[in-house]
Amino acid sequence: MLLIFILLFFMSSNQERSGRWNPLEQVVVEITAPFQKVISNTIDATGNIWSKYFHLINTRKENIRLKEEILFLKVENFRHQELIAAYQRLQKVLQSTGKIDQKLVAARVIGKDPSGLFKSIIINKGKSSGLSVNMAVVNEGGVVGKIVSVSKNYSKVLLLIYQNSAVDCLIERSRDFGIVKGLSRDEAVMIMDYVLKSTDIIVGDTLVTSGIGGVFPKGIPVGTITEIKDPTEELFMEVKVAPSVDFSKLEEVLVILMEDPLADR
Repeated sequence: MLLIFILLFFMSSNQERSGRWNPLEQVVVEITAPFQKVISNTIDATGNIWSKYFHLINTRKENIRLKEEILFLKVENFRHQELIAAYQRLQKVLQSTGKIDQKLVAARVIGKDPSGLFKSIIINKGKSSGLSVNMAVVNEGGVVGKIVSVSKNYSKVLLLIYQNSAVDCLIERSRDFGIVKGLSRDEAVMIMDYVLKSTDIIVGDTLVTSGIGGVFPKGIPVGTITEIKDPTEELFMEVKVAPSVDFSKLEEVLVILMEDPLADR
């Protein structure tokens, strides 16, 4: 290598004297040129790898940023779609309860009774929105329940399917009376008590609120008769009712603003 360096030095120093290579210089060039080519290619390759490495790092960072942005936009899109769906559901609720004269407050269900024993929900409206105990709660299907507890911004609603809940009803077709109660062991079935054997009632009849008691306005759907039994030794018939509300899918409800009808009782 030292010899090649010395020869290259003399070749460089002789370039000013002549533009041609002498035989010795030609030999030196033939020997050293391959080494120079390898060194040059190695330097070029190293430079390319280094530049591409940094380019790949920047590309990877940009890829991560774009993925995060896409994820954010997807979440925002889902959120907007859910808001639109909630708005449409509330529109149906308002249309179905257009016959109610009292003011209504829309609320969202934010929680349920974790034990499952009391069949209740928590809504995101309270005293600050004018809500109070014993106000009726409905949705597009019909009667949901009534408010039993209230704080500044939240309320607890006891559902109609709870075994201690009850609402006075009318058979829409025959106008006969009865009282619908919940069965806590089953969300899909309620019972109608005090139905006399002389009552004009058939499977498929629709039940609506009677307005008696003052909690629920008259005419709100409660459920549909699904089964009727006529025990021979009993005074009343056994009547099963399917609720008009799907209590497993409560999301938005309407609270009917009115004075507590039970306050003076």
